[in-house]
Amino acid sequence: MLEWNIQSRAHACHDTGRAFSEGEAFHTALLQTREGLKRMDLSTPAWRERAADILARPGFVSHWVTTYEPPPAAPPEAIRRDDAEALLRALLARRDPGHEGAAFILAAMLERKRALKIKGHAREQGRRVTLYEHPKSGDVLAVVDPGLDLADLVSVQRDVAMLLAHGLPAIAPATDAPPAPPAAVAPMEEPFNPPSELTALASA
Repeated sequence: MLEWNIQSRAHACHDTGRAFSEGEAFHTALLQTREGLKRMDLSTPAWRERAADILARPGFVSHWVTTYEPPPAAPPEAIRRDDAEALLRALLARRDPGHEGAAFILAAMLERKRALKIKGHAREQGRRVTLYEHPKSGDVLAVVDPGLDLADLVSVQRDVAMLLAHGLPAIAPATDAPPAPPAAVAPMEEPFNPPSELTALASA
């Protein structure tokens, strides 16, 4: 299992501990370790000293340069449940294998809208992982490629649409009581029409 899915940008240099200033360019390196993916944010002088060593490491995954932006002083607005980015973060935090396809599709949608940028790829237990960076916050999101084929798209699109409309279901607390019998499910009265973004992604 992937050790982390989201890792935030540091506010100080990994080596020196000096705080980054607004507008300062700094370097980010991702390394594959025994514990999982490790992020290092380094000032430009620190990167110059460490670059050769980091780039030569067997576990080196990716490197890029970012301009530092301090976190907003005011708290962010409440997240709407139909917010695709918020839903993606919630799915990654929950790590539910049943929603890997939905997370993959949401990440692709956000990348198409330039809300996320692809920064590299890694492999975790033989599975391909795409590393995305959020341009404003600097957060790195690791999204597993579930290997979807055309036969999977309809069900995954339906899953994404339902999650965007209703949000993630609450996790039921553990109980020793026997499970209740499943309720009868009425057939859909109207055909499912996926959002335009999903239709465009399927046909791309």
